[in-house]
Amino acid sequence: MRAWMTSVHDGLGLRTGTVIFMASAAVIAVFVIATIAFTAQVDAVFQTLTGWILENLGWFYVLGVTVFLVFLIYMAVSRFGRVRLGPDDEGPEHSGWAWFGMLFAAGIGTILMFWGVAEPINHLANPPMQDVPPGSPEAFEQAMAFTLYHFGLHTWTIFTLPALCFAYFMYKRNLPPRVSSIFHPLLGDRIHGPLGAVIDVTAIVGTMFGVAVSVGLGTLQINSGLASLFGIEESRLVQILIIAAVSAVAIISVAVGLDRGIKRLSNFNIVVAVGLLCFVVVTGPTLFLLQGTIETAGTYLAWLPELAFWNDTVNDSGWQNGWTVFYWAWTISWSPFVGIFIARISRGRSIRQFIVGVLAVPVTFSVIWFGVFGWGSYDIERNDPGALTGPVVDDGDIPGALFTFLESFPLTTLMSVIAIMLVVVFFTTSVDSAALVMDTIANGHEDPAPTRQRVFWALCVALVAGTLLGATGAGGLQALQEVIIVVGLPFFVMGYVMIYSLVRALKEDAGERRPLRTKRWGRVLPPEEAARRAAEDEPGHPARDDGDPEEKGPLLRKTDSAPRDQVPPRS
Repeated sequence: MRAWMTSVHDGLGLRTGTVIFMASAAVIAVFVIATIAFTAQVDAVFQTLTGWILENLGWFYVLGVTVFLVFLIYMAVSRFGRVRLGPDDEGPEHSGWAWFGMLFAAGIGTILMFWGVAEPINHLANPPMQDVPPGSPEAFEQAMAFTLYHFGLHTWTIFTLPALCFAYFMYKRNLPPRVSSIFHPLLGDRIHGPLGAVIDVTAIVGTMFGVAVSVGLGTLQINSGLASLFGIEESRLVQILIIAAVSAVAIISVAVGLDRGIKRLSNFNIVVAVGLLCFVVVTGPTLFLLQGTIETAGTYLAWLPELAFWNDTVNDSGWQNGWTVFYWAWTISWSPFVGIFIARISRGRSIRQFIVGVLAVPVTFSVIWFGVFGWGSYDIERNDPGALTGPVVDDGDIPGALFTFLESFPLTTLMSVIAIMLVVVFFTTSVDSAALVMDTIANGHEDPAPTRQRVFWALCVALVAGTLLGATGAGGLQALQEVIIVVGLPFFVMGYVMIYSLVRALKEDAGERRPLRTKRWGRVLPPEEAARRAAEDEPGHPARDDGDPEEKGPLLRKTDSAPRDQVPPRS
């Protein structure tokens, strides 16, 4: 089997981890085919598994994210916060503005556009705790608290924990940019074997499913906007065409690379997003929105301790399973993608800078975004009851919530076009960065690889989302969502392993001495890539070059950064 995979791999002119690449592609293909051919059966199986997880383990998901957040805060304030994610004398690779733009676009940009109006209005009409009258001021306060709980610190915690681990093991220990590298303190060089391959294939497949859901939501929102503006029908065919068109743009971005593709698109998108935000503030009830946003920040901080541990124990209404638990499972399923991407753009920052930046800056923007759009929605609803809850909640037009909202503002058509453009670019950067990361995991290194590999992963994202929306409609998307809740479970378990591995590695490399001096690790390549480069170094090979003396394959080489007698004693 391995010989056959190698033959196909080489025949296609690829340069990646053969087993991980082929196994991931096979799993994705089998899942898509099975979902199309046996939608009812697949749905029944995952409905059963999802039902059991939600009924018995919802608390585990809620507790897990809170534990991760507490750990990150501890890391930021502890002495380990001074450790730099890379060589000790290296500075950040990207400016703060560019860094934030890429963080935002690759994280939850599409989700903010989709839920900015829809979630507060849903919770206003159906208060999560069911202890206040729907539509009341108390219901709106609760709605904003839960909305920010879902898209504030806890969501970014799910991204930050794996991102921190990736950054440390990739740039401090110089291990391959794979999820399996995080397990190095536990598995040693076995991360390069079958067990490591299973971990990495799971990460790629989870990323594919998670991004496909985001692409599906973005497609529905674009289709709804086009229907509102130009009367284009909301149909499977239109959604397939939208996915094809946007994916074509994403593939172009993939081909031009990180600095010219994702970076430029991210910077452009953040400027336009801020422009849309300012437009709503200036043309809407400005004072009301500013006061409300500040008030919402306080509401979020006041409610956060309770929400972080709330499990709907008394009412047991099932509300939390449909919202919070699904969000956490969905988010963590594609956290390897966002984690590796954040790690790649964060080299050279200290652990403290990293945690504060990744948590504080995007969360602050989320508070402002939801504050403005949430209070704007509330103002519309209190002045014209049913204007938003009618179409969004009663009729279930969640994808069209933003466009219904913009009808209450001037320049509706222009602003709706800009909103569609924002969703398209967020869509593009998500597919682009997901393709980059999946290719990186499969390759096991960050050096230039054939562009066709990244294009392949971008096409896979489009194929998965398009097949599910086009061939099976809502049933297929629902089946995928249920799969994600199941896939999310091992990722939550993995989160605790990440905490243990990171702390153990930090203590090993610091030698438990002050000041923190860390070991210098030689660069590590996956065995198959090390073998390729060794062959290329043979006399007469057309690709021979001087090579990198630190590339030694899977064997780790480490030395103390300073002689032991030169390390100052513990103070």
